[in-house]
Amino acid sequence: MTGLLVCGSIALDDLEGPFGRVQDELGGSALYFALAASLVRPVSVCAPVGRSDAPRIHEVTGGRRIDLGLLGVLNAPTYRWSARQQRGSNLDLGSRDSIYDAWEPLPPAGFDGWAFVGSMRPDRQALAATRLDQAGLLAGDSMRSYLRGRPAAASQLLEACDWFFANEEELGALGGDVRRAADFRTACGLSGLVVKAGARGCTAWTAAGALHVPALTERPVVDVTGAGDALAGGFLARWLETGGRPEGLADGLVYGVACASIAISDVGVRGLSRATPDELEERVEEVRACLNGESATRS
Repeated sequence: MTGLLVCGSIALDDLEGPFGRVQDELGGSALYFALAASLVRPVSVCAPVGRSDAPRIHEVTGGRRIDLGLLGVLNAPTYRWSARQQRGSNLDLGSRDSIYDAWEPLPPAGFDGWAFVGSMRPDRQALAATRLDQAGLLAGDSMRSYLRGRPAAASQLLEACDWFFANEEELGALGGDVRRAADFRTACGLSGLVVKAGARGCTAWTAAGALHVPALTERPVVDVTGAGDALAGGFLARWLETGGRPEGLADGLVYGVACASIAISDVGVRGLSRATPDELEERVEEVRACLNGESATRS
């Protein structure tokens, strides 16, 4: 079986929003991705965490198809991130990422499965991409503050990827424009570009054109943190599980949107951590119904 691996962050988040304020909430790109992907298939995690917080990671992933053999447990403070949710998106209030001074990504040598390099300090993303150059498919994501603060390393990641995920602001920070997403994909040599648009769903751009999948707007939105990582986890896991063929792209995106819907249903990773494959299938059917309804309206 082709393996699936995520290399990214594990975080303690301080979050503010309509739900109130929470501190030390588990998060991070690797954790959101892995919890979503594990609803579909096994996934391995390569990420750093402080020694005192490692038991929480084992607890939240217990019973799930998540391999923590590549988890780096360090005598360093876990990555911390702060954000305030407003108008459906997060305002980045800053982070403390000194753990990356003590850790470097060590994926399996010659890994030839599918890999996702999630948001973390760009120099570590670029190193991960270099060490995953044998991956059958390499996908990446980042966040706007890192894209603007370390553009050279961010560009290095983009150049290494087959697929890239970005919201409209992140695309802009990379020099792109959602109105010319097809041109951006071509110029960057990407096989696929997924543009995330929150309540408007997501659109995947490939050589075959654009494929849009709507969001589940009737479902409650509590906390939008991690929605993009959950989308990537659900999408790549499902697409890989069904063979990774072009005709399975739409189905994979449906699973990704369903996972994102679960992620935003509660604060932090709480929704994903208690979700089941059966719950995911229920969401998938809802997304398919929305997609079919959208297609019928357009026709």
